[in-house]
This record gives sequence, C-alpha cells and structure tokens, in this order.
Amino acid sequence: MMPMDKIEGRNPVMEALRSGREIDKILVAKGTRGGSLIKILGKAKDKGIPIQYVERQGIDKISKSNAHQGIIAFVAAYKYVHFEDIIKSASNKGKDPFIIILDKITDPHNLGSIIRTADAVGADGIIIPKRRSVGLTAIVAKSSAGAVEYVPVAKVSNIAQTIDRIKEKGIWVIGAHMDGTKEHYNTDLKGPLALVIGSEGKGISRLIKEKCDFLVKLPMVGRVSSLNASVAAAVLMYEVFRQKVNSSG
Repeated sequence: MMPMDKIEGRNPVMEALRSGREIDKILVAKGTRGGSLIKILGKAKDKGIPIQYVERQGIDKISKSNAHQGIIAFVAAYKYVHFEDIIKSASNKGKDPFIIILDKITDPHNLGSIIRTADAVGADGIIIPKRRSVGLTAIVAKSSAGAVEYVPVAKVSNIAQTIDRIKEKGIWVIGAHMDGTKEHYNTDLKGPLALVIGSEGKGISRLIKEKCDFLVKLPMVGRVSSLNASVAAAVLMYEVFRQKVNSSG
C-alpha cells in the first residue's frame, strides 16, 4: 500500500505539526476562519512550511475524507535526509560523491523518473528546494518504481547556499543549460560532482546558474528547443556514469 501523502482537518494537521512530521505544504480554503486555524498557521510559519490559499472548491476536489475543515497538509510519503548525509554516505563507500540538484522541479512524474535513473547510475542522492518544488509524494514514489526506497533525498531551504557549502567540500557543481560552452560528452564529468537540472520550461534560475562552476549543453538539431527535465537529467547522468566506468576500467 502506498504511504498516505495528505492529512485533512484541523486536529490531524496540528498533530502532524506537533509530531515533527515532514510537511511539504499546507492548503487553506480562502475565507476559512477560527482560532485553531490561526494556531496551525502560526506553527507552520515557524517551521518554514509553505502555505497556499486556494478556493474552497479546489480543496473539496482533492479531499478524500469530505471533512477537511478548510485545510489539507501535503506530507512526505518518505523521510528526507540532510544533504551532508548524502556526501558522508559517498565518503563511507570510498567513492567520489555524485549528487543531483534539482532547481524547482514541479512535476511528480519527472521527479520520480529522475529518482529512478539516479538509482540506476549509482548517484548518491538528490537535493530539492523546500519551495516551488514537488516533494516526496505517493505519486513520486510510484513513478520512481520503488527507487525512492534507495535514493536519499534532501530538502533544503536555500539551493544557492547549499551549492556554496557543497563547493567548500571540493565538489564541482555543473549545470545543464543551453548557454553551456561545451557539450556534455566533451566535458570531463569525473571526480566529485553535483549535477544541476533546471525546472520544466524555465530551466536553471539565474542565481543558481551563476553559482555553477561551469555549464554544459545538450546539442539539439530538432525544432523543439528543450528536452523534458527527466530526459535531460537521464542523458547527463548516464554520461557521468559512462565516464566514471571508463576511467575505473
């Protein structure tokens, strides 16, 4: 059975907050009132949990209990790790870290597919931002075909600051972007590496792009200007994998 990824109603949401359950975001129906709601939202804000106000019909549509009381929390179907645990895990295995950083991926099927490929190529883990990004929902877990059980995922408040800390540990940060000066297959992708993949449609944000040590591009000759995020991620991850295998052979 897939883990539950929604909690409905004021008391259940408050208990989830009190217990320290990982919550991706909270939806509140516009016009909802009450002292208990104020306490819930105050606690959520203290924890830095994104809150979205939507029309009541929207909450009615996704509610399964029909007793949501104007509030639904989206919780992680699986636990997150600290990003430094991903680096430590690679070190404990005696290998160079290979990390995937996702800049605001919002499609759960894309995230699930990326996790599945990350497992296939032996990536050490994935880093996602807290805001404007899909989390570890049940749909993501299903799309990963079970790989979510084996690939650690860290959720961070600030991707740019996290990249700075990663670089301090001697890990190269490489972004996938059309402005890249070299093709991915003409770039040395061996050694400690963090690969940055941008969001669907918008790609890597300007600040994150500037934080990368360098950018690589995927050559394209067709009429469509970009690849699906999970496809681009798979192409790049397998090039890293190919180079690492060839260098160790």
